[in-house]
Amino acid sequence: MSYIGSTLANLLHQTAFFNLTWGNFVMILIAGIFLYLAIAKGYEPLLLVPIAFGMLLVNIYPGIIASPEETSNGVGGLLYYFFQLDEWSILPSLIFMGVGAMTDFSPLIANPISFLLGASAQFGIFSAYLIAILLGFNDQAAAAISIIGGADGPTSIFLAGKLGQNDLLGPIAVAAYSYMSLVPIIQPPIMKAFTTKKERMIHMPQLRPVSKLEKILFPIVVTIVVCLILPTTAPLVGMLMLGNLFKESGVVHQLTETASNAMMYIVVILLGTSVGASTSAEAFLNVSTLKIVLLGLIAFMVATAAGVLFGKLLCHLTHGRINPLIGSAGVSAVPMSARVSQRVAAEEDPTNFILMQAMGPNVAGVIGTAVAAGVFMAIFGV
Repeated sequence: MSYIGSTLANLLHQTAFFNLTWGNFVMILIAGIFLYLAIAKGYEPLLLVPIAFGMLLVNIYPGIIASPEETSNGVGGLLYYFFQLDEWSILPSLIFMGVGAMTDFSPLIANPISFLLGASAQFGIFSAYLIAILLGFNDQAAAAISIIGGADGPTSIFLAGKLGQNDLLGPIAVAAYSYMSLVPIIQPPIMKAFTTKKERMIHMPQLRPVSKLEKILFPIVVTIVVCLILPTTAPLVGMLMLGNLFKESGVVHQLTETASNAMMYIVVILLGTSVGASTSAEAFLNVSTLKIVLLGLIAFMVATAAGVLFGKLLCHLTHGRINPLIGSAGVSAVPMSARVSQRVAAEEDPTNFILMQAMGPNVAGVIGTAVAAGVFMAIFGV
């Protein structure tokens, strides 16, 4: 009987109930909220479901992301190996390839002024960098945090890994992906606050047709120009443009299909669950995390406002030919921000269709955020 009793006692103490802290319960609650937003409200479920489930797993069983040094048999937890792919910048680069294979750069090619709108939205990144330094973060940590302002999860993970900010990678990634998911909630009030009803009702002229040759040359030229100036952007910009070249060349349909579907979804599963698993209560519930979440929100709001304000300037200079709402799409959340621009415009005038014009700044923002990351890497000699 004593053997049975001791065996049952050992089994009982192996359950998670005896190891959970109040912090774990808080994180489990947050995971539940994320799952609710993803499933019930439809806020970017492809991102939030794996992130939330990874968060749930690690706060019930921390060993799922334990390193080999932390285990008795020298074998790390399942999600530890997924997370290594984040730290090595492999998954973010593959995400960019998939995005490139799914993205049509025609609106940007047809309206090159979109590059300026995409660049203006990066103001949120550099303003957050300065604020982060004022809040006590070191230069490299501040740079890694500031990229959240581009609403670009893969680039945030990429830069944090390159700058050696692995301790902050989890909070940075969760904040970045959370704000990407909340684009439809965060952006519209800012867009309406900085524009008038008359401006929001502006109809933009239809974009010119873009030739197949232009579409093929674009990824090649952008790769050469950007990577010559900032070679450190090659893993992101290079993979983005390679994926787009797959799509536009028309001769590698199998590669395009794989990059934009099977590979993309596999990478999202690996990246999402590993990012979520980096948010254990011990790592996530602290003052630094709260600062990162706040800084990310400030950066994203400033980026949105800067894009809209630059759009207003262009509207004035072109005598009302540019709807300022497309400036808010200069962040990297493709195609969410462009859809939000369209939705806000349609609220004022259901016949107003600016989605394609907004896609120009949107895809420019993807390139712009990668360039901003490259600038930081160049500054710190990475």
